[in-house]
Amino acid sequence: MSLKPTLLLFARGVAMGAADVVPGVSGGTIAFITGIYDELLNSLKNCNPAAVKVLFQQGFGSFWSYINGSFLITLFTGILTSLFSLAKLITWLLDHHPVLVWSFFFGLVLVSAWHVAKQIRRWPASTVLPFLVGAVLAWVIAGGVPAAAGNEVNLFTFFWAGALAICAMILPGISGSFILLLLGLYGSVLSAVKDLDLLVLTVLASGCVVGLLVFARFLSWLLLRARMQTLAFLVGLMLGSLNKIWPWKETLTTRVNSKGIEVPLLQNNILPFHYEQLTGQPSQFALAVLCMGLAIGLVLGLEWLADHDFFSQKQS
Repeated sequence: MSLKPTLLLFARGVAMGAADVVPGVSGGTIAFITGIYDELLNSLKNCNPAAVKVLFQQGFGSFWSYINGSFLITLFTGILTSLFSLAKLITWLLDHHPVLVWSFFFGLVLVSAWHVAKQIRRWPASTVLPFLVGAVLAWVIAGGVPAAAGNEVNLFTFFWAGALAICAMILPGISGSFILLLLGLYGSVLSAVKDLDLLVLTVLASGCVVGLLVFARFLSWLLLRARMQTLAFLVGLMLGSLNKIWPWKETLTTRVNSKGIEVPLLQNNILPFHYEQLTGQPSQFALAVLCMGLAIGLVLGLEWLADHDFFSQKQS
C-alpha cells in the first residue's frame, strides 16, 4: 500500500474513532460514507479460526493477505489514535460545557438517523415495525436508571460492554459510545481511557475481541439478509435515544461514584427556559442550536465529499 492511500485510510480511521468516542455518528457510518464499509466487514469476517489455519499451513504472508492485515492495522491505528487523543477533551468538555456538548451529540444523532433512513426507499409494515420497536426500546432504556448507576461497576460488566460496543462500531448508524451511554458506562469508560486504567482497558479490549469474533459475523449476516429491516431498527434506536441526549435536564436524584464525586442518577428532560428557572444557569440556547447545526453540517460535509469522489481512492 503506497503512502497516499495509507494516509487516506489512516484519516478515515481517525474519523471513525472520533465518531465512536461520542454517542452520535458511528464509525460504521463513517466507513459507509467514505466507501470502505464492505471491505471492513469482509476483512473482519476473515479474522476467524480459518485464518489461524492459513497462518500455520501457508505462512505469515498468506495469513496477512487473508485477513487484509495492512488495511486493518492502518485503519485501527487511526481509530485508536483518535480515541485516546479525544477522551480527555470530551471528558473536560462534559464537565465544563455539558449543554453545548450534549447539543452537539443531539445534532449528530439526528443527522445520523436521517442519513441511514435515506437508504430505506420503501416503508412497508415489515420495515415500520422494527423501526417502532427500536424507537420504543431506546426511549424506555434511555429514560430509565442507567444500568450501572445504582451499583459499582465490575470488570465483568466492562467485558460485555466492550463486546456490545465493538459490534455497534461496525453498524452504519449506531456508535459504540451510544451503547455505553445506554448501559450507563459512557463516563466510566471515558475515565478509564483518560486515566490509562490498564486493567479496565484490557478487560474492555478482551470484550471487543470476543464481540468481533462472535457477533460481527451475525450482524453482517443480518444486514445482508434483512438490510432494510435492520436499518429501520437502527433509525428507530437512534431517534429513541434522543430522550437520553436532550441537552437540558433537571437532576432529580444523585449518587456518589467510586471516586467520591456526586453525579446525577435520575434526570428529567426540561425546556430551555425552564432550565434557567430551575437551575439558575443560562440555557445557552443560541450556542446550543449552533452546536447542533455544526454537528449536522459536519456529517453533511462528509456526504458532500463522498458524493464528489473525495474518498474514491482505491486501496491496494
